Amino acid sequence: MIAPADMEACREAIRHGSLSFYAASKLLPARVRDPALALYAFCRLADDAVDLQVQKAEAVLRLRDRLDLVYAGRPRDAAADRAFAAVVEHFEMPRALPDALLEGLAWDAEERRYATLSDLHGYSARVASAVGVMMCVLMGVRDRNALARACDLGVAMQLTNIARDVGEDAMEGRLYLPTDWLQEIGLEPQAFLADPRPTKAVRALVKRLVMQSNRLYYRSEAGIGALPVTARPGIFAARLIYAGIGGQLTAMGYDSLSARARTSKLQKIGWLGQSMLRTGVTLVMPRSAVVYAEPLPEVAFLVDAAGAAERASRSDALIDVLNTLERRSRAQRAALISDGAQLS
Repeated sequence: MIAPADMEACREAIRHGSLSFYAASKLLPARVRDPALALYAFCRLADDAVDLQVQKAEAVLRLRDRLDLVYAGRPRDAAADRAFAAVVEHFEMPRALPDALLEGLAWDAEERRYATLSDLHGYSARVASAVGVMMCVLMGVRDRNALARACDLGVAMQLTNIARDVGEDAMEGRLYLPTDWLQEIGLEPQAFLADPRPTKAVRALVKRLVMQSNRLYYRSEAGIGALPVTARPGIFAARLIYAGIGGQLTAMGYDSLSARARTSKLQKIGWLGQSMLRTGVTLVMPRSAVVYAEPLPEVAFLVDAAGAAERASRSDALIDVLNTLERRSRAQRAALISDGAQLS
């Protein structure tokens, strides 16, 4: 399905760019692991292509064009694009899922902020849960309840990332903490970004994010029992490793501004072992009723998309945000041309 050289390039991209997922992937069966690494490589490189660029609007538009080529069966001449195109064709990946990721990255390019926890869930659904649902598609899982729990896990992971990176994001002028939380402690967003300090009140907000992610980690576990048995250890490992980052934040007093929470290789090995034990429990214990809980409202569109047979066209919301970025990109190019003419 995926050319060996392209597969090796994807492995290297994940080995160097996402150690947590790379460690967890070792426990996935090969028939899932390889397409999963291809999927993550494309998503990770797409994220970096936007995050590391000054002209973020143009980067998102280039990613849009790359996705168009993938779904047209004519991927760009790059290992990650070719591998992802093979995954899309073989697994009949609903286009709404990578489009959701594209929309989340477009929101980043807009430097969008999130007023409420619900708004932050909506962002997390796009940049994280969409990948989790695509993972379910790779495993042949399209049951609505299992997909809902996969979305819980994706949101939990993204909230953990946000909690860990509060300081780094602030240094780059980025803010993902809900702005109404900042208002509750009497802190204006611009004031926080101008002087990001780990005060007791700010650390309490990081704690709230960690507690919310923990609640979703626990909810997600019931869905792991709905996955193929051979895939369960890898997903348990991902859940435990990411939750472990939250545990490190707790040990640091929720100060993610003075230092970055990191987990050790020994800890990861321990979590890999725990994942095998947890899998064994799923074989003898009945599935919890929480498996049948409704999805978070903010992720329901992903659950619906994964269960649909047809490849839906792009949503109006995504088209609108891409059009906005098109206008911004044109304005930036016009300004650069004007500046160049004045200097000549």
